[in-house]
Amino acid sequence: MAKKFLIIRFSSIGDIVLTTPVIRCLRKKFPDAGIYYLTKKNFAAIVESNPYITKVLTLAEDLDDTIDLLKEEKFDAVIDLHFNLRTLRIKQALKGVQFYSYNKLNTQKWIYTNFKLNLLPAKHIVDRYMETVSAFNVVNDELGLDFFIPEKDKVKESDIPFSHSHGFLSIAIGAAHFTKKLPVDKLKELCAKIDYPIILLGGKDDFANGSEISGIDPIKIYNACGKYSLNESADIVRRSNLVISHDTGLMHIAAAFKKMVFSVWGNTVPSFGMYPYKTACKIFQVSKLWCRPCSKIGYDRCPLGHFKCMNKIEIDAIVDSVKEFLRKK
Repeated sequence: MAKKFLIIRFSSIGDIVLTTPVIRCLRKKFPDAGIYYLTKKNFAAIVESNPYITKVLTLAEDLDDTIDLLKEEKFDAVIDLHFNLRTLRIKQALKGVQFYSYNKLNTQKWIYTNFKLNLLPAKHIVDRYMETVSAFNVVNDELGLDFFIPEKDKVKESDIPFSHSHGFLSIAIGAAHFTKKLPVDKLKELCAKIDYPIILLGGKDDFANGSEISGIDPIKIYNACGKYSLNESADIVRRSNLVISHDTGLMHIAAAFKKMVFSVWGNTVPSFGMYPYKTACKIFQVSKLWCRPCSKIGYDRCPLGHFKCMNKIEIDAIVDSVKEFLRKK
C-alpha cells in the first residue's frame, strides 16, 4: 500500500520555496505515494502547480477544522517544516501518526543575535530540511530549488516595455521588514549607475518607492511593483539576465531558476543558512559590524538608529559587479 505523507510549512514565500527539494526528493523515493502540502491560503499559489504534490491543503481560520480534515486523510507520516505551537497541536491530535520535525535552532539564533556568538551549523537550511526525511532514506539530489509557473500566469510580451525586450535585470526592492531593505536613496543611486534596462519588483506596498526610484529614468527603469501577482513576478525573474535582491522570497525564486543573484544583506546574515541555494551568487554585506545580526527576522526600524548595515553598503561595488557580469554575458 502506497504511503501518504503530509508536509507542513505555513509561510512565507522564501521558506516555502526552500522546502521544494524535500518535496521532489520524497517523490523520487516514493513515486506512488500521496504527498500533501499544508500551508496558508495566501501562499498556496507557490506550490499549487508543483507536479510532485498530490494535493495542497490550506490552513483554516479555526485550527480545529484543519485538524478534523487531517484526521480524515489518515496520513502515515507528517513532515513538519514549520515547527510551532500550531504544528504541535496537530501532532498531539494526530495520534499514532509518525512526526518528523525540523529543528529551528532558535536557541542558537537567540545567542547569535544577542551575544554575536555563532553556534549555528555551517549548513544551508535546505540541508537541514532534508534531515527530516532521512529516516525514509531520502537523499538530496542536489538539483536545487523548484518553482513552477502555470501557463496562465506567464507574463505576455506586450506587458513588458519595448525598451526591455532585448534583456533586462530585475531588482527586488521590497522585503518583509524595513531593516532588510536598502534605503530608497541607495536604490536610486544603484539604478542611476547601472547602464542597462531595469525592472523593479515588489508588492503594492513598494509601489511608491518604486515610483520614486523609476522617476530618475522612466525609460530605463520600469516600476512593476504591485502590478504583477507572485507567479507573474516569478516569471519576470525567470526572464531576467540578473537578479538583485534583499534577503527575501524573490531571492529564493531567482535561485530556483538558476539565475545569477546579487544578494544584499542588512540586519540578517547569510550564516543563518538562507543564502541563495545551488545557484551562482554574490553576497553584499557590511562585514565586521558589531551589531549584526540584530534579529533573525527584522525590524520596522534600526534598533540603534544608525542603520549602518544598509547605509554602509558600497553601491559602487554592486555596480562594478553588474558591469562585469553583463560584459561577460
